[in-house]
Amino acid sequence: MKKVITYGTYDLFHEGHYRLLKRAKELGDYLIVGVTTEHFDECRGKLNVVDPILKRIENVKNTGFADMIIVEDHEGQKIEDIQKYGIDIFTVGSDWIGTFDYLNAFCKVVYLERTPNISSTMLRGNAYKLIKTGIVGTGRIAGRFISEARYASGIEVSDAYNPETESVSQFKKNFSEYDITIETEDYERFLSKVDAIYIASTNETHYEYAKQALTHGKSVLCEKPLAFTKKESMELYDLALRKHVVLMEAIKAAYCPGFQQLLNVVQSGRIGQVKDVEASFTRIANIHSRERTDPMYGGAFLEYGGNVLMPIIKILGTDYRSVTFDSLDNELGTDDYTKIQIRYKDAMATAKVGMAVKSEGQLVVAGTEGYVIAQSPWWLTEKFDVRYENETIVEHYEPRFVGDGLRYEISEFIAKIRGFGEKSYKLTAEESISITGIVEKFVKSRKIIK
Repeated sequence: MKKVITYGTYDLFHEGHYRLLKRAKELGDYLIVGVTTEHFDECRGKLNVVDPILKRIENVKNTGFADMIIVEDHEGQKIEDIQKYGIDIFTVGSDWIGTFDYLNAFCKVVYLERTPNISSTMLRGNAYKLIKTGIVGTGRIAGRFISEARYASGIEVSDAYNPETESVSQFKKNFSEYDITIETEDYERFLSKVDAIYIASTNETHYEYAKQALTHGKSVLCEKPLAFTKKESMELYDLALRKHVVLMEAIKAAYCPGFQQLLNVVQSGRIGQVKDVEASFTRIANIHSRERTDPMYGGAFLEYGGNVLMPIIKILGTDYRSVTFDSLDNELGTDDYTKIQIRYKDAMATAKVGMAVKSEGQLVVAGTEGYVIAQSPWWLTEKFDVRYENETIVEHYEPRFVGDGLRYEISEFIAKIRGFGEKSYKLTAEESISITGIVEKFVKSRKIIK
């Protein structure tokens, strides 16, 4: 008897799950299906699981393909189960190609092709459906979005849009196994196929793409900067409200659990009254990259400014008194390194961004009784310390963090669309608009807009 084993969450059970189990059964004579617990899914980074485990087990049972159903609840169990049950073939979907190659030491590993154009008609829970999501732009971050979306329950990345055919060609090569429909000509046709979009295109296109999508009743997750003027940002949030859809600015640190814990510590009064916030985000970008060669819409501030402004606005608020900028430009006129000084009535802040200058990427929140320091890369907030005048007292925190952070904002986005997400406290419309106000001051100081 040839035994086959496969594992999955099987949340919001749909046709893709059904077909995958059918093909897994066809690989042998006896199929064992492992259904993961909610706790284990959280530990391995799978977020927003909707159906309880008993319902997910029942859905697998109802297919008639599983000869045995087991529960997966800890790391390393796959090897244990393969040995325990004498498994001949381990199989999962092709979107996990390479991930489980290490199991070849114990049995044969087979990656099954995904089901194209997954239908939501077989969802057992009528209250929810897969959110068909399209990506605007096909660059580096679009690829990361696809990879991280696998860990957020209820989303299907189905389409992409980019009029730049050269970028599309490379995207097709890199993500051929995902069967994503790519539109290069008609943006409205692209919008008609999806429920929501993620905008990862060049900075100057964000506002128009977002406005069109919101007008067509599509929810929008948009990379920073959302817009170049405060008026435009307010217009987009008002439009989302009128259309009863979701608009989120994709500053991923705001949605990471570690940053939320850091905020809670600061706001609890543990370090007294906050008087200063320092945030830095720098990297050495490719000298030929668009970011370093576009003096109009590239540069360190427009690429990374949102990252460093977010914690300042979250901690000190939106009522700043003044903002000043100081930049070091390259020969093309693009800012390679920019410092931002922000003054409040009773506090101040400094932000540093660079794409040709490397600095320590830390976040420091200074108070009247102590300070919080999150070491580089603070925007992932994998750990931070609370320190005091007495240097022997150090409170160390290591909150859980998985992936590269995108899955947290994706999960928040999907939860909001479904209507049971948080009420925008992680990054409010007011805070996002306030950040855009600082962006507007910068672009006006550079004479990008009048």
